[in-house]
Amino acid sequence: MRGLVVLALAIPLAAQTDEGGAIFRKHVAPMIQTKCVSCHSDKQRISGFSIGSREALLKGGNRGSALIPGSAKDSLLLAVLDHSHTVKMPPGATLPVETIAAVRRWIDLGAPWANDVPSAGEAIANDDRWAFQPIKRFAPPSKTANPIDAFLNVKLAEKNLRPSPAADRYTLIRRATFDLWGLPPTTAEVATFVNDQTPEAWNKLIDRLLASPRYGERWGRHWLDIVRYADSSGFSNDFERPNAWRYRDYVIRAFNTDKPFRDFIVEQIAGDELDAKDPEKLVATGFLRMGPWEQTAMSVAAITRQEWLDDVTHTTAATFLGITLECARCHDHKFDPIPTKDYYSIQAAFATTEFAERTAPFQPSETRVSFAEDRKQLQQLLASNKTSIGEYDAIVRKRFFEQNPQATANEIATAVRTKRLLTPEEFENFKVFQKREQLNAKSIERYSPLAYSVTSITKDPPETFILPVGNLMTPGAKVTPAVLQSANWSGNTSLPLTIEGRRLALARWIADPRNPLTYRTIVNRIWHNHFGQGIAGTPNDLGKMGKRPSHPELLDYLSTVFLDNKTGFKEMHRIIMTSEAYQRSSMSPDPEALAKLDPDHLLFSTFAPRRHEAEVIRDSILFAAGELSLDTEADTGGPGTYPEINSDIANQPVQIMGTLMPAYRPSPTPRLRHRRTIYTYQKRNLADPLIEVFNGPSLAESTAKRDATTIPTQAYALMNGKFVNDMALALAAKSAVTTDPLAELYSRAFQRPPTASERTLLSAHLAKRITYHSTHSATAPPSQPPLMRSITSELTGDSVMVREQDPPVAIQPNLQPHEVTPQVRALADLALVLLNSNEFLYRY
Repeated sequence: MRGLVVLALAIPLAAQTDEGGAIFRKHVAPMIQTKCVSCHSDKQRISGFSIGSREALLKGGNRGSALIPGSAKDSLLLAVLDHSHTVKMPPGATLPVETIAAVRRWIDLGAPWANDVPSAGEAIANDDRWAFQPIKRFAPPSKTANPIDAFLNVKLAEKNLRPSPAADRYTLIRRATFDLWGLPPTTAEVATFVNDQTPEAWNKLIDRLLASPRYGERWGRHWLDIVRYADSSGFSNDFERPNAWRYRDYVIRAFNTDKPFRDFIVEQIAGDELDAKDPEKLVATGFLRMGPWEQTAMSVAAITRQEWLDDVTHTTAATFLGITLECARCHDHKFDPIPTKDYYSIQAAFATTEFAERTAPFQPSETRVSFAEDRKQLQQLLASNKTSIGEYDAIVRKRFFEQNPQATANEIATAVRTKRLLTPEEFENFKVFQKREQLNAKSIERYSPLAYSVTSITKDPPETFILPVGNLMTPGAKVTPAVLQSANWSGNTSLPLTIEGRRLALARWIADPRNPLTYRTIVNRIWHNHFGQGIAGTPNDLGKMGKRPSHPELLDYLSTVFLDNKTGFKEMHRIIMTSEAYQRSSMSPDPEALAKLDPDHLLFSTFAPRRHEAEVIRDSILFAAGELSLDTEADTGGPGTYPEINSDIANQPVQIMGTLMPAYRPSPTPRLRHRRTIYTYQKRNLADPLIEVFNGPSLAESTAKRDATTIPTQAYALMNGKFVNDMALALAAKSAVTTDPLAELYSRAFQRPPTASERTLLSAHLAKRITYHSTHSATAPPSQPPLMRSITSELTGDSVMVREQDPPVAIQPNLQPHEVTPQVRALADLALVLLNSNEFLYRY
């Protein structure tokens, strides 16, 4: 055999068979690049073995030579690939039969090698894997006031596409305010900006908007979309997460204080390992628990544990790296350079992590103004639950004693515990109160200084194995904590083997300025939220199957600027918003050319108009009506409050652990109900219908890009929904007491006066509606009887009615039509039209 090896090496490449070379190029080289080189490159050399060249194969590793040219049956390479050896490669996967056959034939033909196989880093140095390449420093291609325009103008010139002129100042202040606050400006703010013709006016406006707490609420919502923030766990029971709100407020604070992005990354992934004594960092790790998760008596703990590990592995990669790591859970990634081994190596960084509600004292920046009153109301509910449970205990005690006058105290206690003397209807009502006691006791924890957080285990570190096809029951090869080899720059991919420090090391690798995925991802997200689409159009997938960047040099340029600033987002906002591209009109000077040359608006020659997100619509309606709660500390932060939603949704019976979930009840006062949407309670299984119908974020999957569908139910929600009609009435009532109600309506809705033609139309319609309402009186809504809902009895299978518990505090209704004059009701009809208009619902 030694002679064969020497002979094969001596044969020049030109003399090797065409068939062998073709097999190498078509089958062997791609297999090595996608399945082997990440672990067995010249740099990595796991088991002392590299597959980076023919010579390396001949040399082999710890188990000797891997290749005997001319003899596939004697080659270790084929044995490990076809799994006839004790070592089976790739780990946890089986190569296709045709690939094994191709390798066998290639070896028998003398194993000709056309060119060296690329190393892990070299293998991704092509356009399909652009995001994994190091970020390059590009100089702007020309000298312009803003370098963004220099990059964009190159592509516009190539297409001979004329950009739009600058938008008018009224449009610009509305655009900027909606972008940075998620709210319209006031009429006074519009007037101040429009009348300020100094060169510094635009920069002053941006600085003012960035300095407001409204900025963190707006851009914090973008981040919460990505991490799937919710106040409940989802799945069948959807139990409350009483302290999750502290993570939401942490995110808002991070944006308002312009927390350096590197710190923002590390604190969320490993704040507890960074400084376990800092409450802020414990709260930050709520990121790791944001996904839906449930463990019940019927769940297998090992399976739900693995589900969390898979979830946190995938979510961390999607959030910070912009890649679909989940694809490598069952098999090597089919498109990106991510073997299954890498997936489980990163997962090993979380293997020592456990859930924990950790003591974390409240900080001065956290809102606690209404804690005492809110806790008191929950305590009243809890006391009511206990009283009702006691009444059913008394019923059982009385009935048992009547049937068994000589019963002992133990026998009576057993009867009371089992409740066997209750009727099916009584038993179902008892279960409702019993479950409410548990739920309300949990809800009171909202006001305790606890962080919805994690900790490290206190026992020996668990081992992590590759799970073929993601199956926990059939573990494959063991792996140790490590980072992605294809996005590594230091040559050292390993993470600590200790219990603590794994996540911290992973977080620092993600946050490292040399990590190309991290900073391309976040800059692309910022751009996306300003323009409605990213430079790369799939913000959660910068891999091969995602959309290629329309301006790769610009993306890298902005990434280097972001890195050089070493801050949060605010400077990036300034750079983007001071560009001509951001300030352009939505109207193209040549619409036909635009439709032909750039139908998807990838060249940013105009500012593409788009509908407001669901939360912006709701908050803007409240703002226009003068009902948005923003004035005091109690209006921001703290546990989520409950807006008014459609009664048919609120009152529907929802099962929970064999009984009924409490009916949805809005917060008692308008001030609580009308807080910004980001401060409302986010329940996974019961979304606000107004938010849901306008494409609100998924609370189960990461939402990197909001849809903007148009469906009939949106019109029903805005034109017929009780909330919008109530707000239209409030807007009308406030406008009616002014000297010019029509001008006031327009000022509150659009921050401008009506034009002459609009005023003529409005006045004519208003007169008609006044005539109508003068002859059609409004009556007070009837009082509502106690809410009764049905549940199927577990004892008999019959439908049983149960009564809903009365709220501890009476609900103060919004202003109603019967409380105002026909003139105000007529004005409300006009207000409703304005709240349904494109000018109100879109930004241009």
